[in-house]
Amino acid sequence: MKTFDIFVIGGGINGCGIARDAAGRGYSVGLAEMNDLASGTSSWSTKLVHGGLRYLEHYEFSLVRHALMEREVLWAIAPHIIRPLRFILPHHDGLRPKWLLRTGLFLYDHIGGRKKLKATTRVDLSGPLGAPLKSEFRTGFEYSDARVDDARLVVLNARSAKEKGAEIMVRTKVVAARREAGLWHLTLREKGSGEERSVAARFLVNTGGPWVDLILRNAVGRNEAHHIRLVQGSHIVTKKLYEHDRAYIFQNSDGRIIFTIPYEDDFTLVGTTDRDFEGDPAGAAITDEETDYLLAAASEYLETPVRRSDIVWTFSGVRPLFDDGASKAQEATRDYVLKVEDGGDGPGLLNCFGGKITTYRVLAEDAMKRIEEALGRKGDGWTGKAPLPGGAFPVDGIAQLERDLAKRAPELAASTIRRLVRAYGTDAAGFVSAGRLGEDFGHGLHAAEVDFLVAQEWARSAEDILWRRSKLGLRFTPAEAERLATYVDKAMAGRRAAA
Repeated sequence: MKTFDIFVIGGGINGCGIARDAAGRGYSVGLAEMNDLASGTSSWSTKLVHGGLRYLEHYEFSLVRHALMEREVLWAIAPHIIRPLRFILPHHDGLRPKWLLRTGLFLYDHIGGRKKLKATTRVDLSGPLGAPLKSEFRTGFEYSDARVDDARLVVLNARSAKEKGAEIMVRTKVVAARREAGLWHLTLREKGSGEERSVAARFLVNTGGPWVDLILRNAVGRNEAHHIRLVQGSHIVTKKLYEHDRAYIFQNSDGRIIFTIPYEDDFTLVGTTDRDFEGDPAGAAITDEETDYLLAAASEYLETPVRRSDIVWTFSGVRPLFDDGASKAQEATRDYVLKVEDGGDGPGLLNCFGGKITTYRVLAEDAMKRIEEALGRKGDGWTGKAPLPGGAFPVDGIAQLERDLAKRAPELAASTIRRLVRAYGTDAAGFVSAGRLGEDFGHGLHAAEVDFLVAQEWARSAEDILWRRSKLGLRFTPAEAERLATYVDKAMAGRRAAA
């Protein structure tokens, strides 16, 4: 039976971030994810690395400060999947006054150690940047945050953990965990075959996201109090609503905000909602009420109303927020809480509640500090300076990578070159070369890329590739997706036969 120093339950951003940090400090690490990596909350976000401007109103200054500091750290270690984005905040006469907006944005610019991102400016909305808006919105402010491919951020952390020696097990559920003879004894069940495997660990980490309490009850056997508040956030993706490259942040009369964000070249992402959720998080889906809310909120500002017929895709995720007793879902803290159970003479357990994508790396460092205290060891943080796979190039180096890749495969369209560089960075050159791309599945996806995803990024189905390793699902027809599924199934059968 294999024994790990640290075993992580959950393959979302927090679990993969902790696995990466731990493996890089020399610990033997195992991670089990019951589905695909990033198949839960981590792939259903608003796709932003941001401080969270609206959290200032709830006095979460520490959360905002740490998140703001992390923007440029994450941009530096993953410049292919994280890129600056300018946001336009129109002034609404009936809502927050200009002085309050200016004060909030001044704090936003100055409390987080901003160095490379552009500062806030006032913007005249009578020009091109205000063209999509109703004429009543005449002035506003423009500030900086960043966009991120959330699912790829998870996968790249998992890849980095594996490169440091971690064992990453997808579609593998921890069905039982018990303390015995100073170790955790875990029973793992592979989803497809149902085969079970036993492993042991000196320390157990529960990063189950919205399932964190369920893991405590069902696998670990802890019938404890409720720790998390499940909050559903839903988004709609529409056809492109405007031509420029800025995002908008719209204030709503209920005190909430929504974003409209240029998405995947030809679309616009609109979100998010906040509503308390009950039931199985895997079944989360946008409601008619949420759809109407997002359409109405965007249409209050945009000259051309957004209609249901404009929607091409919707998605919903369940955020496992720490239950701080807030009366409204939108007011619940977005900060994380880590709870360590030392187990007396037995092995330790760390449970992770809440958290944001932007602060996942800080969360992982904090978790490692607590884990190392329990294990009686001490290591140094390292993840803030080490690029994620494919990210070892300057933050302004995207254009040069695109030119280099175009020379390797001149037959690829410029849009495909751009997608590949912004998904894989320097790694794209490892599987892209002229005349060796293999079968063309459509929309710039070739067998060479699919083979890479199956071999290196734990892709096991067409869905994994079309909706998490990429967003090509927005473009694929059912027939094209079926052809890809057939190819992936054959590839997986070949891997099983060779194992």
